[in-house]
Amino acid sequence: MFSLGWVIVIVFFALIFDYINGFHDTANAIATSVSTKALSPRAAIAVAATFNFLGALSGTAVASTIGKNIVAPHDVVPLVIIAALFGAIIWNLLTWYFGIPSSSSHALIGGLIGAVIARSGSAAVLWQGFLKILVGLISSPIIGLVMGSLVMTLLFWVFKGSSPVKTNLKFRRLQVLSACMASFAHGSNDAQKSMGIIGLSLLSAGMISSFQVPLWVKIACALAMSAGTAVGGWRIIRTMGGKIFRIEPINGFAADFTSSAVIYGASLMGIPVSTTHVVSSSIMGVGAAKRLKGVRWIIARQIVIAWFVTIPSAALMSILCYRLLILFF
Repeated sequence: MFSLGWVIVIVFFALIFDYINGFHDTANAIATSVSTKALSPRAAIAVAATFNFLGALSGTAVASTIGKNIVAPHDVVPLVIIAALFGAIIWNLLTWYFGIPSSSSHALIGGLIGAVIARSGSAAVLWQGFLKILVGLISSPIIGLVMGSLVMTLLFWVFKGSSPVKTNLKFRRLQVLSACMASFAHGSNDAQKSMGIIGLSLLSAGMISSFQVPLWVKIACALAMSAGTAVGGWRIIRTMGGKIFRIEPINGFAADFTSSAVIYGASLMGIPVSTTHVVSSSIMGVGAAKRLKGVRWIIARQIVIAWFVTIPSAALMSILCYRLLILFF
């Protein structure tokens, strides 16, 4: 079923997804640095693009999880992969347009599940593997929320006797480091998801004998994500950087440090997480530690709703895309 032509089409759309993921999720790494003026928008974009690229080349554990644990290779045909990517891309563009920091990870996983169900029914989904992924997707923002609150509380205790002006000046400089860390962590997790899709396609096409990610796939996905990151995602930056609560440099450093630790830890364990969810929950945790009433919980509620509706919405879109594709192919 897989010809070289189909593989080329799949690689193309997987890289398009990676590109969109780059500008959709740019805000995750740089929103707090831009909002506190630790980095200019142009410098922040350059930092994010560079370290996203480096992070994308750092491993393939997450790619293996995506490629092996959601659907069996024998249930994958070209239209399933293309419909999955279409569903995820459409959802990402919609949420980007409205400035909603939803999850590209949820969108891709939901799209893949929906497309497989549309072709072969729910029995074709490896539900045990999906549930393991779902546990990571749900638990990681909770960990980010708790850790963000703890890190911020610790920093308050350490610097309680210091001048607020001097403290924020120090942390404004440290935010450059934390932005690099967050960007690297983002690339280490998100870029691997497209690598997993391409690797799954190559395996199903018989072009590789066992699941692996060739070097050219790593480089292509890393370049696509860093190119998308260079475009920027200013609509979402406004939400992440200022609408949740008023962020100061010490808060921005705490949020970035927390989210980068959670995301990169997940990458090392091969767990695909939503960088959007982890960063936004870390910001909420930091804000709650500073002043519970200072967090704009209405905005936070909108983000949480987006968390829960993304998988079924992307799945539905990919089902519709599959139905349309089979009319022509």
